[in-house]
Amino acid sequence: MAPPLRNDGNDGNGARTRGPSRRTLLAGVPALGAVGALGAAGCSRVATTAATDGGDLLGRLRAQGVVRLGIAGEIPFGYIDRDGELTGEAPELAKAVFKRLGVGRVQPVPTEFGSLIPGLNSQQFDVVSAGMYINAERCEQVIFADPDYQMLDAFIVRKGNPKGLHDYKDVVAKKARFATGTGYAEIQYAVEAGYRESDILVVPDQVAGLNAVEAGRVDVFAGTALTVREVVKKSRKAESTKPFAPLVKGKPHVDGGGFAFRSAETRLRDAFDVELRKMKKSGELFRILRPFGFTRAEMTDMTAKELCRG
Repeated sequence: MAPPLRNDGNDGNGARTRGPSRRTLLAGVPALGAVGALGAAGCSRVATTAATDGGDLLGRLRAQGVVRLGIAGEIPFGYIDRDGELTGEAPELAKAVFKRLGVGRVQPVPTEFGSLIPGLNSQQFDVVSAGMYINAERCEQVIFADPDYQMLDAFIVRKGNPKGLHDYKDVVAKKARFATGTGYAEIQYAVEAGYRESDILVVPDQVAGLNAVEAGRVDVFAGTALTVREVVKKSRKAESTKPFAPLVKGKPHVDGGGFAFRSAETRLRDAFDVELRKMKKSGELFRILRPFGFTRAEMTDMTAKELCRG
């Protein structure tokens, strides 16, 4: 697999290989003030967890009636909205799962994406609820629930896709002017396809990427299928391409994102997985994720175990 773009505590939806991991996509601008306000309130550390017998955190959370969620201000994964309320696909799923587990309230602890795993392991919050990609490197530091979604890539192109760009090989073959986001895994995908990294225009996020395509500064912007199709909805000049699996070492590549827990807390993780499986089977998971732009194509039966193998 290609080396992950480093965006976690170590600085970081045929055949499958796993590799590069999603980085920050778009921090909600109205959320920034709320993040600052909530940061101080949410930074007190939780009690040390028992390191044996699967941990005792689940019991303590039930007694407290509240679970602290590490989020990273990323739309649509986990963020504070314009009204100062916690939302996003992962927090909304967390509310439903923890209610089933007997924990009635969730409390956001905003942080930078790269601080999520260190913050979890230093007990600043109880669980990472940020749609984090599951990969072998992260699995050495934390444990994951099974993924609640999978993700492919897609492009933003001019209306009608005049250059016929459908994957990274097309970008290289047609010498298209290419852009993607800061720290995005798509940089590595393009380089692996043969695009020179020094020729890539790196912009802050998919909104800047859309602007670059509309203004004619680039021919194509690459991002996740979800964020790309959402950002072009109101554009009169640009459209998104059909989602595709990038190639990593010549093989199609799919990632999955899920919740992270401290390594000792297997009891909590296992209980979370039981409820998640029920919600997948009943269709409730899709009903929760659908308002955030997810489609049935992004639902997955992959497991954390296979993703952790890399």
